[in-house]
Amino acid sequence: MSYGQGGPQSQWDPWKPQSQQPWSSGSGSDQTPDWAALAEASETRNKRRRVLFIGGGALATVAIGTAVAMAMVSANGDNNASGQPSNLPASASLPSDTSDPAPSFDPTSAPPPLDPKDFISDVKKDTAPLSAETLFPGTQLTMGETVYKKGPTADTKDCASATRGSLPKVLTTNGCTRVLRVSYVKDGVAVTVGVAVFDTEAKAAKAKGQADRKSFVKSLDGKGVKSFCNAAICRSTTNFYGRYAYFTVAGFINGKDVTTKDTKVFSTGDDLAEFTFRQIRRRGEAQASAAANG
Repeated sequence: MSYGQGGPQSQWDPWKPQSQQPWSSGSGSDQTPDWAALAEASETRNKRRRVLFIGGGALATVAIGTAVAMAMVSANGDNNASGQPSNLPASASLPSDTSDPAPSFDPTSAPPPLDPKDFISDVKKDTAPLSAETLFPGTQLTMGETVYKKGPTADTKDCASATRGSLPKVLTTNGCTRVLRVSYVKDGVAVTVGVAVFDTEAKAAKAKGQADRKSFVKSLDGKGVKSFCNAAICRSTTNFYGRYAYFTVAGFINGKDVTTKDTKVFSTGDDLAEFTFRQIRRRGEAQASAAANG
């Protein structure tokens, strides 16, 4: 087979093994390389390498990116993927029984304060000294801007003798043990307060309930207070607090009858009834305080 110039020639492929480089077919037997063909082949080879390098780099970048992403997901999962603390001890070190009750502590709250009314509702607790002077001390009484001058006082165990009308029977029936009285006067109007003492609050409440419009405490005169409310119409009140029932009778010292228009008489009786209530309550407060501090 002829391998002359016109015969078939193998195509040189730089990437295939055992392929031959092209040579020029000169006229002489000493053939020289075809430098132009070699340069072109080298350029082709370099381009293919760059393509491979670029493609490989892209694949490497994708692989690295995937690795980083996987690392981040893994790191996030390791850090706190479930939202729970990551520094918990191993399950083996946790207590297996958590059903024990929480520790209990003694209460630290202070006991409730003593009720002052308890001390004035029963004779067994109400042991403080008692007299007309302790309930109505001093020589005058000030209520708001009004000043009342104090008159005589009285203290008796014969409850019926200090009352009139239907009140003597009411007090006796319910076991009254004592009646304390005091009178005050201002601008021609006088008032007497009578405090009936019982052993229990229940007896005082019953006496107050049984008193009617004909139940009166006797007015008390003397020490600058003229006789009043012996024959004239006067205004009276009835109430109780604790084991004490208290009554007032107020009127004019000149013997004039009291009418609904005589507001001065009404206000005088109301002031003394209010003051009596306050004094009985203070008596309870003083004894409750002494018991708490004792």
